[in-house]
Amino acid sequence: MAGKGTPATALLSKRKVAFTLHSYEHDPRSESYGTEAAEVLGLDPARVFKTLVADVDGKLTVGVVPVTGQLDLKALAAAVGGKKAKMADPVAAQRATGYVVGGISPLGHRSRLPVVIDATATGFATVHCSAGRRGLEVELAPDDLVRLTGAVVADISAA
Repeated sequence: MAGKGTPATALLSKRKVAFTLHSYEHDPRSESYGTEAAEVLGLDPARVFKTLVADVDGKLTVGVVPVTGQLDLKALAAAVGGKKAKMADPVAAQRATGYVVGGISPLGHRSRLPVVIDATATGFATVHCSAGRRGLEVELAPDDLVRLTGAVVADISAA
């Protein structure tokens, strides 16, 4: 894998936040990127979070939930004061974040997007999420993730 730098890792370095990168060989046949990361890296899937982009009342919004659950769109909308949410068009998500689907990080987006992180993240010393590329995960303290993204913390995961 050529260079591991991404906008997410650049932001973490610039802000002097402690983090650890974990890389693995992504299987292009895999459609569940977060689950794949947990399995290949031998991580507790409850500590691995996926980044999903939704359209809340016409505004792109990021939901960060454990790979073991699904994004509760109604709860996401409520967390940002919206009424209705649906999954965003993948092309719009890629354009706004600057990342490809399967490698969207909650950090370092091209456009500033509202971020909501599932409350379960705060129960761990560290969590894992995409570092901005398929096959590259970043491990960091959930408080740092919340602070750097300006996130709202709410119950947005459905089992």
